[in-house]
Amino acid sequence: MSELTLRRCVPCEGGVPPLGRTETERLLAQLSGWSLSGKWISKEFQFKNFIEAMTFVNRVAELAEQEGHHPDIHIHYSRVRFDIWTHTIGGLSENDFILAAKVDMLRGL
Repeated sequence: MSELTLRRCVPCEGGVPPLGRTETERLLAQLSGWSLSGKWISKEFQFKNFIEAMTFVNRVAELAEQEGHHPDIHIHYSRVRFDIWTHTIGGLSENDFILAAKVDMLRGL
């Protein structure tokens, strides 16, 4: 389990720069299976069926509400991809990596 799961997302209202490459790579190294895709980090999860996928999506939605930080969610039957970035700053913040680690924790990774 990453130490990121012990942290909480902090509200971000903009006005701060996105993380630089060095900090992004340091935080990304603490995650498993997430990749850098432009201005966001992404990961795809595979499930047995649509119901299992939607159950997981709903659990992530509850987590996102608790954290006050919301991923972009793409659902294709039994596959779910999460794209996470901080929209207000147009790039990545530490919150994105905290949420990603907690998504993995929900999945048992």
